[in-house]
Amino acid sequence: MKGIAWNPWHGCSKISEGCANCWLYRMDGKYGRDTAAVTRSKSAFDLPLKKNRSGAYKVVSDTQVATCFSSDFFIEAADSWRDEAWEIIRARSDLEFLIPTKRICRINDCLPRDWGEGYDNVLIAVSVENQKRADERIPYLLNAPLKKRGIFAAPLIGRIDLSPYFESGRIDLVSAAGESCFGARECRFEWVEALREECLAHGAVFRYHQTGSNLVKDGVRYRIPRKKEYEQAKKAFSEKT
Repeated sequence: MKGIAWNPWHGCSKISEGCANCWLYRMDGKYGRDTAAVTRSKSAFDLPLKKNRSGAYKVVSDTQVATCFSSDFFIEAADSWRDEAWEIIRARSDLEFLIPTKRICRINDCLPRDWGEGYDNVLIAVSVENQKRADERIPYLLNAPLKKRGIFAAPLIGRIDLSPYFESGRIDLVSAAGESCFGARECRFEWVEALREECLAHGAVFRYHQTGSNLVKDGVRYRIPRKKEYEQAKKAFSEKT
């Protein structure tokens, strides 16, 4: 499936330890931008609806749309814009919208009126960085009316046991990543392996999308250049069945 990023708004505020070294703050800092000031995109808000000269959608069918990765879809500052975003998501039922959030506790106040048990083309993934945040946030994910559910273990800064939550049979995806920055907190490869084994045992999709800059594997610490983090993560399980 093809992939594209859609950021209808930009900016976020830090709410837990996983946010300490947020990439968005680093990127905005380079340009003197205030990350905490959430702003609606002037050019990309309606990106999934844009058409070419022939009248066809620029974002073709069966594309996965990584939604709101430069903010949080459920952040309070976007409450007045979210209904419009839901209308766009509803209109493009031929696309899959992947929506991560740390603010899963707000989900029931932020769903559209016609949501019912969920839209078929939306996968909402709760972002958790350690066991404390997993235990705090995942119950909201499991109790919400959703057709598709995921967990982003990122940045993974501690071992996470998801076995109690897999028993629900309602976790479709787990994606893991280490922290990527100068001074990144360590991510131990055995934490990633444990998550993968749980996914294999319960029939969930597992993705290791980024090693992070500070990976410990088999007792050896690896300082991985940012440009290599995705490549190394992709290779990590390539020889495993």
